[in-house]
Amino acid sequence: MGLLDRVERGLEKAVRGVFSSGGKSQVQPVEISSRLRREMDNKVLTVSTSRSIAPNSFEVLLSDMDYARAEEWGTALAEELCDVVIAHARSQGYTLPGPVRVAFVRESSLKAGAFTVTSRADKTETSSGAPRRPAPARQPAPARLQPVLDVGDQRYSLNAPSIVLGRASDADIPVEDTGVSRRHLEIRTQGDTAWAVDLGSTNGSYVNGQRLDGSIELTDGSVITMGRTRLIFRLIPAGPGRNA
Repeated sequence: MGLLDRVERGLEKAVRGVFSSGGKSQVQPVEISSRLRREMDNKVLTVSTSRSIAPNSFEVLLSDMDYARAEEWGTALAEELCDVVIAHARSQGYTLPGPVRVAFVRESSLKAGAFTVTSRADKTETSSGAPRRPAPARQPAPARLQPVLDVGDQRYSLNAPSIVLGRASDADIPVEDTGVSRRHLEIRTQGDTAWAVDLGSTNGSYVNGQRLDGSIELTDGSVITMGRTRLIFRLIPAGPGRNA
């Protein structure tokens, strides 16, 4: 069952008694929620390929009889309908320009069971008693993380798929330590994920105090020990950095 189905069924259950008598001659909450979603779809304004603005302020015009029943339930019903609007906006990727507002309006010219929904995009806060819900915020894209290795007071960016550490002159990160083999350890990276691989070193490699057997995934703050050398693996927000 989808999110909207759950919202709609929950709404129907929550307010079943609001329009319970009179059968089909009276407006049902599920009919209003369906009309609100359709109103959003009909009024949505496409600004760019990644941004579509939908109305956030709604008025539900009801007959005298239906308005009286809606008024009995009052804020609770309007709040449920606000949630329907927000859920639909999220599912469709719509941007809402301000808090969601749903208000009931008496329209004596309407017959029982008939209703109308009007809407507009409204950035302003309203001082009326109509319930409001904050518009769903667009979440910023998570910052890309850059794996780095701190060796003493030097920091190395792990910006290649394979970085070899050791005493060899051609090692990517040279380590001047007699307890370290010429090609001692390899760090393999993919995106912001990294693994440490011992290259058959004489004295072994340790990650967080445990001897490395094969390979192990590194996490932010992992401590690597080679001979007497201590290295710290870090994940930092990507950006200008320095390579030692």
